[in-house]
Amino acid sequence: MSGLAAVLAGRHAPGVYRWHAHLDEADVRRAVEHAGWTYGHLDGWQVEDKAEFLSAVGKALSFPDSYGQNFDALSDCLADLGPAALLWDGWSCFDRADESAFQTAVDVLESHAMDERTAPFVVLLRGDGPDVEGLESLD
Repeated sequence: MSGLAAVLAGRHAPGVYRWHAHLDEADVRRAVEHAGWTYGHLDGWQVEDKAEFLSAVGKALSFPDSYGQNFDALSDCLADLGPAALLWDGWSCFDRADESAFQTAVDVLESHAMDERTAPFVVLLRGDGPDVEGLESLD
């Protein structure tokens, strides 16, 4: 968990990363919450399109009922979060089914993570999948 621990401690930049750790989801949750960050887990094994992703990420991060489930609303709701970490298992299903929508989702998440005016935000794309241009590993 050293890469994630470095992000949570402020020693590594927030962002969207590939992550190959085989830690139990509950252990990841405990580490994130112990650091005082909001935690979300997106089980993406059944997510294959934009609508399913937007719904799943809203549930994972406990967005309000007013969440509009579009990419602009996603960006708005992310801006309202404090420090947060999103563990996204099964991300490759969405990437393989709709590469364009997947890339837009990653762009929105990464834009928020890289915005120095907002609280720290990290997304962990855990598991195997196609190469995603520009994404580093956090292992």
